[in-house]
Amino acid sequence: MKFTKKTALFIMLTFFAFAGSHAALAASNAEIQFVQKLNSVLSNGNISDALALFDSMPDNLQEDVDLRTLHASLLLSAGKTVDAEKIAVNLLSKEPKNIDVLLLNAMVAKQKNNNVKKQQYLKQILSIQPYNADANIELGNEQAVKRNYRNARDYYLKAIKGEPENIEALFGHGKMSYYLQRDDDSKKSFNKILSLDPNNAPALSYLAKFEAESRRFKKAVEYVSKAIEIEPDNSDYYFDLGNFNREAGKYDEAEKAWKKATQLDPDYFLGYAYLAGLLDEQGRYDEAYDYYKKVVQKNPNYYYAYESIGMLAWRVGNYPEARQYFEAAYNANPNNTSYALMIACCMQKMKKVQDCKTFTEKAMKNLDRNSFEYLTLRLIHDMTGESTLTLKIQNEESKKKKGKYLYYLAVYWDLKQNLSLAHKYYAEVTEIQGADFFEYRLAEWAEKGSE
Repeated sequence: MKFTKKTALFIMLTFFAFAGSHAALAASNAEIQFVQKLNSVLSNGNISDALALFDSMPDNLQEDVDLRTLHASLLLSAGKTVDAEKIAVNLLSKEPKNIDVLLLNAMVAKQKNNNVKKQQYLKQILSIQPYNADANIELGNEQAVKRNYRNARDYYLKAIKGEPENIEALFGHGKMSYYLQRDDDSKKSFNKILSLDPNNAPALSYLAKFEAESRRFKKAVEYVSKAIEIEPDNSDYYFDLGNFNREAGKYDEAEKAWKKATQLDPDYFLGYAYLAGLLDEQGRYDEAYDYYKKVVQKNPNYYYAYESIGMLAWRVGNYPEARQYFEAAYNANPNNTSYALMIACCMQKMKKVQDCKTFTEKAMKNLDRNSFEYLTLRLIHDMTGESTLTLKIQNEESKKKKGKYLYYLAVYWDLKQNLSLAHKYYAEVTEIQGADFFEYRLAEWAEKGSE
């Protein structure tokens, strides 16, 4: 049981029921004033003041099940689990089939991480009310955390059947349907939420995603901008706003959005990664470098940032730093032989020939001797014998693989001061369409440097 402002409405209804009964007509003004004051305090969402009121609750209300259930729920919301449990257990002994009491005990069990007890109470609720929204939502949330999206969706559907306008159930169903790529079902739920609550920011944010996926970026920006107006401190919405503007080619707007995201969530690495990539793409290399550095400060395991710093250092001829960051990338992802090759090339550039031989011997140890990886490392190790690799590259049909190893063949000739052959191979790399390997950018920089 969660405390929300709906609880205040519950108290108001309790009060009217109380005031309309014969018992209430004979009740003291103090009792009526207590319920009125409690309702007023809860309307403002002030849990601590509401709990303080219960200390002075009139005797005639001490056994009211609804008020005691509410009291325990508020205690639970305030983190006072032991006190809440005392009331919950006592109520259950008197009303073992009361849905609200069972739900209260389930939430106490959840707070105590007693999943067995929680499941027991939820099953009891569903045996009485199969479409009880609260129980089905709780089970749906449980399945969603486990990424059992289909099971979670089914629980949310049962909750919706019990309460067709339950926003939490509709949102859960919309989100699970989104993950299951049931777009029409998802949109239907989110639009239903907006019909009930036009200012529901999470629903707006998901509808924005759908618009963006259909490349309707203007509409996507409208949706997420409205979500931001409602929840201006939600960094997720600014991440989305940046992505939508980036895809629409509005780099300045994307940059503004992601900078705002990093202000709101300064310890999350992704905002810095987005900014670094955006600036890198625009050729603003010094700014990109600074943001990549922030990425690895926030997330030392994000090896793509190490890769990018290594590339930028290589670009300006800072081979010791390039080596340092390619080594960091290689340590984080030792299966990527490109990192090993870049480390070896850095060592050769630095005239650390013996270090290079020691490193490449270790890197080659478990590789297939006929593979591109082995032959290229062997080439940088020996700094001779290029004919075998050259022939293998010429016969390779995969453009990506061909381009990647042409780059290292170009570096080999660069190291040997044969610049005409080096730039011949750099040019062949840059002629490849749709290249998605980082060596392509290095070849582009090498070509521009030769102009």
